[in-house]
Amino acid sequence: MPKSLIASHPINPKESAKLLVYERKSRNITHACFGELFLFLPKNTSVLLNDTKVIKARIFGAKASGGAVELLFNSPFCNSSFKVYIKGRVKAGMKLFFGQNLQADVIALNDDGTRVVEFFQNEKKLDTSSLFKILDKIGHVPLPPYIKRDDTKEDESDYQTLFAKNEGAVAAPTASLHFSEAMFDELKKRFETEFLTLHVGAGTFKGVESERLDEHIMHSEYFSISNAAKRLIQSSKPLLSVGTTVTRTVEHFVRTKEEQGFCGIFLNPLNPPKRVNYLLTNFHLPRSTLIMLVAGFIGLEETLRIYKTAVKEKYRFFSYGDAMLIL
Repeated sequence: MPKSLIASHPINPKESAKLLVYERKSRNITHACFGELFLFLPKNTSVLLNDTKVIKARIFGAKASGGAVELLFNSPFCNSSFKVYIKGRVKAGMKLFFGQNLQADVIALNDDGTRVVEFFQNEKKLDTSSLFKILDKIGHVPLPPYIKRDDTKEDESDYQTLFAKNEGAVAAPTASLHFSEAMFDELKKRFETEFLTLHVGAGTFKGVESERLDEHIMHSEYFSISNAAKRLIQSSKPLLSVGTTVTRTVEHFVRTKEEQGFCGIFLNPLNPPKRVNYLLTNFHLPRSTLIMLVAGFIGLEETLRIYKTAVKEKYRFFSYGDAMLIL
């Protein structure tokens, strides 16, 4: 895929983003703009969105020796310990220092590249809520690794959905970024709309490296499903998932009946969706679990055809890019 198609900034106004509409029955592709979304959605559709909130998960500091380190929060681990990624060589027992008198003690080094740390401020061990307050002061927006620039003040709003509520994500549910206030208000007027929460982790950017799909070890992320969302899932109404995170949460619930916990389901052509009828999503990284989720809806050959068409038509790719609607 041409690197020139990777979107490094969102388009403005949001409604002007391109929208590729794919109808599974006819295999027809229609090119539209996001502002025309409601022309394609069936009127009796119900809509689920992810209300997770992206935290300022990236912080910069130093070792006791003075060497620079970069830390990316990933998720709570257990009790008052956290899983993080650290740029810079560290060992268990090492202390790292950041602004606001924040200190991270390295507890363990995991085989998957994550590190287990405990955070302190003025010698007081921090829980998740206290840590998030400090990150909001000293942290940076955790832009995806394929956006090759520093974060800006604009990213604090651009990389956050209008309805972000529950703190904990280190990546945005990007399909929802397309909604302006006017379009979101119109969505709620026209369609039954509910929310669930899945805190997107850094594992969302990890590619599939195994030769066989069924050998891939999927990352897991914390989720919670409200009673209103559960009723909608358990109904017979046609369901639109806004984003892959919503799709995975719904499909995890359908299989396990768990209303909260950790979701590690890997949807792909060998494990296709059972409940979600329609999907609104962005264009995803090659070899990612996200593009394989799309293939779970429409098959590998049609996925490749759609992506080749999107490249030919110069769609903008990834988090700040254009959208696709699967019907």
